[in-house]
Amino acid sequence: MYSEDIENGVAQERAGDDVYSKPVRAGKRTYFFDVKATKGNDYYLTITESKRRIEKDGRFVYDKHKIFLYKEDFEKFAQGLEEVVEYIKERCPITERVAPEHSQGQYSSDVNFEEL
Repeated sequence: MYSEDIENGVAQERAGDDVYSKPVRAGKRTYFFDVKATKGNDYYLTITESKRRIEKDGRFVYDKHKIFLYKEDFEKFAQGLEEVVEYIKERCPITERVAPEHSQGQYSSDVNFEEL
């Protein structure tokens, strides 16, 4: 939700009404799958990647990247995602690594997303 000058009593501007949200924590990142509605009550999906990092002064900040996915593109998007996930699984299977006792098992591959 985006707001304009709430302190002065100005009405909030919204980038779409929130309908449903599903956060997925994955390592240092959190992915948010948010269903939003347009003024005409048409639904669309936003996918946001959020990663916490530390500034030089010690403050935490969040880097966010967002894509908008409209319902007419869902099928092609899902097919493309499924295809590339299968490609990766076939060529670079997930391997289990030894995890500390307090965690519930971590999975890892040799892909370092920080380098991408």
